[in-house]
Amino acid sequence: MAPRKYEQVLRAEAAEETRRRILDAVGQCLREAPTEQLSLGRVAELAKVSRSTIYTDFGSRSGLFDAFVVDLWERTGLGELSGAVDAADARDHLREGIRAASRMKGQELVVYRVLHAMDRLDPESAGGAVRHMETDRRAGMQSLAEHLEREGELREGLTVDKAVDALWVLTSFESLDLLVTGRSHTVDEAIDILVDMAERAVCRTPDIQSAGVRRAPQS
Repeated sequence: MAPRKYEQVLRAEAAEETRRRILDAVGQCLREAPTEQLSLGRVAELAKVSRSTIYTDFGSRSGLFDAFVVDLWERTGLGELSGAVDAADARDHLREGIRAASRMKGQELVVYRVLHAMDRLDPESAGGAVRHMETDRRAGMQSLAEHLEREGELREGLTVDKAVDALWVLTSFESLDLLVTGRSHTVDEAIDILVDMAERAVCRTPDIQSAGVRRAPQS
């Protein structure tokens, strides 16, 4: 490898390592002091960089939070979620999509809890990162409801809009968190409950005969 090319590789690796330390420091701050406003000074201290480096790498506080959320998604299962929502079968789309999204949140419950609390109390404190997450989730629920309708899987009399309303509530972070913290369920148990509730809320009852199961004879 030519000396200049080697130096470029080293600089790129150093820059990526610095970026990783900064993002990890954000997560550490949110876990250690969930009730306190995030201090960029503390982030810089933990990451062993200057505040100016944070601004150079991320542009702004908003840019830092956006990058943190994207990294959070990628670390906790964005690939699995992407595969789930591409399922050809509408019910698989519903079941596996909810499971994948909930597992992502379940891996970092404290961090998601803090981000959502920040958004409720001071939307600008997280730079709009939570709003971006919720915008993506809203689009996902719309796509899921439309998929269920196309496949004839929506419960009779239920419109796409009403299905989106139900799915919106059941796929929220708050629903998962309430089952874990308020009902003392494990994350996996809470996910099973949410999947079952969602399917019962929006999907038609499967026809037993068409599913290949014979009805018991009447006595």
